[in-house]
Amino acid sequence: MKAQRIYFLVILLILSACEDVINPKLDSIAPVVVVDAWLTDLPEPQTITLSQSQDYFDNGPLEFVEGATVSLVRNGSTEMTFAEGDPGRYVWNPAAGETLGNVGDAYELRVTIGTETYTSQSVMNRVPQIDSIAFRFEEENLVFPDSFFGEVFARDFVGSGDTYWIKAYKNGVYLNQPDEINIAYDAGFSAGGNVDGLVFIRPIRDGINPIDQDENDEFISPYSPGDSVLVEIHSITNDAFDYLNEVRIQIDRQGGFGELFATPVANVPTNIVPTNNQNQVVLGFFCTSAVASMGKRFED
Repeated sequence: MKAQRIYFLVILLILSACEDVINPKLDSIAPVVVVDAWLTDLPEPQTITLSQSQDYFDNGPLEFVEGATVSLVRNGSTEMTFAEGDPGRYVWNPAAGETLGNVGDAYELRVTIGTETYTSQSVMNRVPQIDSIAFRFEEENLVFPDSFFGEVFARDFVGSGDTYWIKAYKNGVYLNQPDEINIAYDAGFSAGGNVDGLVFIRPIRDGINPIDQDENDEFISPYSPGDSVLVEIHSITNDAFDYLNEVRIQIDRQGGFGELFATPVANVPTNIVPTNNQNQVVLGFFCTSAVASMGKRFED
């Protein structure tokens, strides 16, 4: 075993020594429409963003799509119109006490840009309530100093196939780094995990912790006394779960030994469909979610 370990370390050193930095020149491609439509049952304005894709190394501002017609049809009859506000952002404003709909409702998204209409379907699935949020102390280890970690407790419904997106906000700031995308299939990571109807497994519960580093690139305690955390559980479709899982894979490019065997960067499959030109490429995703939430402040 010792000899195998030494051999592995030697391989790592050889591969590291052979590493060169290159700046490849990529061909520019024509932009395509990107539909960002993640809607919830929260009693607040719902926004759909339309933009155009960019070249891989283009760090410029997004090009938004203006002048589109955007609507949502609930259960085949009730139509909700999304009016354009800021460029590329189309908003549905609910009346007092009104929400997008209820668990079990079915939705069709319709987006018309010029002569092309894009459609997509989603359903609003059930969402479990959050039981509690707790904080725990852990002594210094190889990665973290003495630290306080947050943990959210909720139980998956009985019946296999529920999928969730667990979002967290520390002191009002959304945790949106690739490693902070926290999704669950039933109470675990994927189908077939034999965790149906259970409390979320520990890594899912711990997914509400920010991954922060100081100016020396040392990890710091996720929470300190006085910090607050807000946790939202969004019910999502199985297709949305697969989409977010692939998004996490595509954008989490941190380098290292594992990157030698990584698949090439590629567009993530979408559920948006062009109705006139079936061969036209379109990106983005449409999903409707019911939301359960809870907040807590970490007291000293």
